[in-house]
Amino acid sequence: MLRICLAFVLLVPGLTHAAERLTGRVDVIDADTWDVGGVRVRLHGIDAPELEQICQDSNGSSWPCGAWVTHMVQEQFQGRMTTCVPLDRDRYGRIVARCSVEHEDAAAQIVEQGLAFAYRKYSDAYAGAERVARIGNRGLHKTQIRVPWVHRARKKPKSSETCLIKGNVSSKGEKIFHAPGQRYYAKTRISAAKGERWFCSAAEARAAGWRATRR
Repeated sequence: MLRICLAFVLLVPGLTHAAERLTGRVDVIDADTWDVGGVRVRLHGIDAPELEQICQDSNGSSWPCGAWVTHMVQEQFQGRMTTCVPLDRDRYGRIVARCSVEHEDAAAQIVEQGLAFAYRKYSDAYAGAERVARIGNRGLHKTQIRVPWVHRARKKPKSSETCLIKGNVSSKGEKIFHAPGQRYYAKTRISAAKGERWFCSAAEARAAGWRATRR
């Protein structure tokens, strides 16, 4: 069961009382994103490969490193009780938190095992743990890997001269496409994280499950 010591932490945007605790069983979504008693939590200060990310081993052969690190974190933490200290809320609505399992910092363990990287853009807290993993040639440090934040940046969809239709996902989850000249075209931004994309034609958009905007 989930125990939240201060309910408004989950209800109010912007966490102002970071010392409150969130306690529950871990459901691993991927190596750095968990559900804790049904609440989506992004582990603070680390970044792991995307679930679909591919790496190369020392022989240059491709292998699914994103799926592998997720599996390794599931093996270690799935179903265990964790206590998390909320620090912030990210743009996707997830609580950013520092989580411990049996009084040990979970993120530190993940990074020390070479299953994720210190996310220095937001924190240097795990730089030392990453150094330990790198020196020990552990996990991902044995491979040729594009760090997750670079991987995400490079896979962002871009428009071309012919693919100008914007496939947007609304706040209600509706898939709506906008063509040049329509009312909200210029204001619409494409987010790969939300499953949004560019299309080359209205027919392609409809075939993929999007409908035309009514404006």
